[in-house]
Amino acid sequence: MRIGKYSVKVLEAGYIALDGGAMFGIIPKPLWEKTNPADESNRIAMATRLLLLEWDNEKMLIDTGMGDRWNEKSRSIYAIDPNVSLDKCLEMEGIRPDEITKVLLTHLHFDHTGGSVKANGESFIPAFPNARYYVKKKNYEWGINPSDRDRGSYIKSNFEPLMHAGVLELIDDNTEEFLDGITLKMINGHTFGQQCVKISDTSNTLFYCADLVPTHGHVPLPYIMGYDLQPLITLQEKKEVYAAAVEEDWTLILQHDPKVVGVKIEKKENGYGIREKILTI
Repeated sequence: MRIGKYSVKVLEAGYIALDGGAMFGIIPKPLWEKTNPADESNRIAMATRLLLLEWDNEKMLIDTGMGDRWNEKSRSIYAIDPNVSLDKCLEMEGIRPDEITKVLLTHLHFDHTGGSVKANGESFIPAFPNARYYVKKKNYEWGINPSDRDRGSYIKSNFEPLMHAGVLELIDDNTEEFLDGITLKMINGHTFGQQCVKISDTSNTLFYCADLVPTHGHVPLPYIMGYDLQPLITLQEKKEVYAAAVEEDWTLILQHDPKVVGVKIEKKENGYGIREKILTI
């Protein structure tokens, strides 16, 4: 679709699976499996859905997915589909890696920034050699010194090489305006300094949820991931985003839903629910 000057495309950069109980926290399985059925290992199917924005001579990715630097054990644990990747998506779009000029990272967890670098012998270099990369300063600082609880989510080889190469720019925590028509909302419930991305013009708004609302099964307010460091903060952040989404008729882009790309929501007596599913695969 087109929003303002931007041509916006959805890229399906890969499919993985994670434990359903971890993905839904305190919500009992008989409730969450209605929308997110589990496999024999209790894992739910998940996408790593990215956005590609094109305008003038610029091409920008929002997040880079899992990447392809996974050994056989990890591929088995996460049920990584080797047939789908960011490189293949870009090739299908007729875009070379050196044509990407900007990469906006919501946060530095491995399933959001794994495709940011590529191997170069025994070291790693930026996967998009002509791009500037952007992430919130708070998230970078947390990512290089995470807690024992979330250390496994931050694989430093995915992002430290970007800093060493001088291509990673740290966005001030108070900065909301990124580009004309593109604003950033920092949220801290899932991890510190995650940024959701709002793309809007006078008639349409897309809100890229990142891990605030991973799938359409997470739309109800208390359906919050067990991975979140501050679940009560997540709850408040969902309320703030939903209020604006209802008032201004936003489309929420769901980064991890394997079937539903986006939803419009509505206010209900007991919270919020889905009014319409958008671009269902």
